[in-house]
Amino acid sequence: MFQPLGFEQRSINTSLGRMVYYTASGSLWQDNITAKDDRETLVFLHGFGGGSSAYEWSKVYPAFAAEYRVIAPDLLGWGRSEHPERNYNIDDYLTAIREFIEQTCTGSVTAIASSLTAAFTIRVAAAHPDLFKSLILTTPAGLSDFGENYSRSFFAQLVSVPIVDRLIYSTGVATSGGIRSFLEQRQFAKANRVYQEIVDAYLQSAQQPNAEYAALSFVRGDLCFDLSLYIQQLTTPTAIIWGQKSEFTGPAIGRRLAEMNPQAIRFFQELEDVGLTPQLEVPAVTIGLIRQFLPLLN
Repeated sequence: MFQPLGFEQRSINTSLGRMVYYTASGSLWQDNITAKDDRETLVFLHGFGGGSSAYEWSKVYPAFAAEYRVIAPDLLGWGRSEHPERNYNIDDYLTAIREFIEQTCTGSVTAIASSLTAAFTIRVAAAHPDLFKSLILTTPAGLSDFGENYSRSFFAQLVSVPIVDRLIYSTGVATSGGIRSFLEQRQFAKANRVYQEIVDAYLQSAQQPNAEYAALSFVRGDLCFDLSLYIQQLTTPTAIIWGQKSEFTGPAIGRRLAEMNPQAIRFFQELEDVGLTPQLEVPAVTIGLIRQFLPLLN
């Protein structure tokens, strides 16, 4: 799978399985100043979907490696991390995120997270505020917000049928055509921003042994929840970036969530002609916004 120049793969063992992560290494980044151990840590957490992995942030996090300690994990069940044969639930990822940060970081960190994982990160930060200095989140949504129930949707019900679920995954998700179609039609606002490396990276992750377990748990709605029930508990300074053309949850949902806790959620930036993952669709803009928010959230 794709690994940026100047980064190496490491791993830790959580209570739920081994998690792989990527961090800057070698002479490319380190000199007498940046080699210091007291640099602030940025943790980049990817969202969910067929073939998701830390690749999702790989066009963004190298831009910070000279100034910060950067770590970007493949979450449990995704990428190169362990893929336990199980149906995943919300507590699995709340635990995995917390344990990953506790094991890899000292002191509070800035978490930069995407979509449903960003919503999980809000819950982890609310329960363990000492772990976090700030949050910068792209499209944080529980996908069942304000009383909506994603698990009742037709597609969620369809992939709840045994055998049918594996068939859909193998023929419609874990294929080059299936991934490209989803990226162009659902994930990105503009299809011409999807290039072959993105498709290849998603495909490699989607075709890992047992990759279907986490993906189907997500598509069935097992991991969805109503973020509006938790967001007022957040005390960590937070900035939100939201693609105007996010297919699954539009910016109106984001603004409604942000307005529930203006004390913690200090910035809400909407991006025109951008979809669910601005970090892949417009990485340079995303880097610029993260750089703008970091000092303002301190």
